[in-house]
Amino acid sequence: MAQVDVHLWAGLRRLTEGAEVVTVEAATIGEMLDALVQAHPGLKPILDAGISVALNGEIYNGARHRAIAEGDEIYLMQRMKGG
Repeated sequence: MAQVDVHLWAGLRRLTEGAEVVTVEAATIGEMLDALVQAHPGLKPILDAGISVALNGEIYNGARHRAIAEGDEIYLMQRMKGG
């Protein structure tokens, strides 16, 4: 497992004591999301409602098994929806 830095959008920071970046240990997107909830349980309802993960500039929705590595650029984003 790698230690990864996860960048949060501004609305989530109230649930992480104001942290803009949270570091967790994870090997996949799913493990990263689970580790975020373990560290900051208040994130669970928002993450469960659906989010997008930008990983090295590519956006993923529901790709829990996608591998991540130390040094990857990871951003949580509100879920991208078509219209």
